Amino acid sequence: MSASYFLQQLLNGLSLGGAYALIAIGYTMVYGILRMINFAHGDVFMMAGYFMIYSMAVFPWFISLPFVIVCTIVLGIAIERAAYRPLRTAPRMSVMISAIGVSYLLENLANYLFTAMPQSYPQIPALKHVYTFGDISVSRVTILAPVLTVILTVVLVMVVNHTKLGMAMRACSKDQETARIMGIKVDSIITITFAIGCGLAAVGSILYFTDRNTVQPYSGSLPGLKCFVAAVIGGIGNIPGAVIGGFIVGICQIAITAAGYSVFSDAFTFVLLLIILLIRPTGLFGEKATQKV
Repeated sequence: MSASYFLQQLLNGLSLGGAYALIAIGYTMVYGILRMINFAHGDVFMMAGYFMIYSMAVFPWFISLPFVIVCTIVLGIAIERAAYRPLRTAPRMSVMISAIGVSYLLENLANYLFTAMPQSYPQIPALKHVYTFGDISVSRVTILAPVLTVILTVVLVMVVNHTKLGMAMRACSKDQETARIMGIKVDSIITITFAIGCGLAAVGSILYFTDRNTVQPYSGSLPGLKCFVAAVIGGIGNIPGAVIGGFIVGICQIAITAAGYSVFSDAFTFVLLLIILLIRPTGLFGEKATQKV
């Protein structure tokens, strides 16, 4: 294997891992506050792909990009208010079942509205420009994805650790009832959490589909599961852990495909999850939960 080929595949893995990381943050943030897995998150990512297809038919790309992010955030907030907020005091299993129901609803709604045929993702000139360095050819999105992921993660961690909003988020993640007594508007904090997660999923969707060129109603299912795996590998509830987990999953997937075993690339993701859980059940950066008596 030549050095240029290795570097080419490493860049591809980092690009894919960056997209996975941004989506995984949504899983880990919602779990951190609500202790629930939002199984509809992968399908929100899929809907962002369709938003881009139809917005680019009307607007130029520099208007479509923020428009898609806003539409995805609105969709996420609508899902939280309609499907999760009424079940705030219900058992966690009820909320999880609701999340699975929303996932199937979005898939079937996309099937009904957009048909099951794959649709071409629009070409965004700012992202598709190709750079050539000797034997290596990379598109701008391949370089941008990991850099943008790191920047957004740093900004998000700073918000969570050094702002009043972040303090309220951390308080809600520890004890919602106490946070409510202290004057924190818990419902508003949860809505903001969903909005941030869905906004990052929209950015991840743009980075992901730009390299894959087509969207169909089930485009979010497998990537959504892989991003959930990434969040668990990193330690669900830990934002930097989710990002590192995303990069691990992306690089491993590209490495297996490059080695000629692409048929096993999806299965390996879940084998990796089993290995991590056997060695460290809380994930690489997860904290061990303590039970109070």
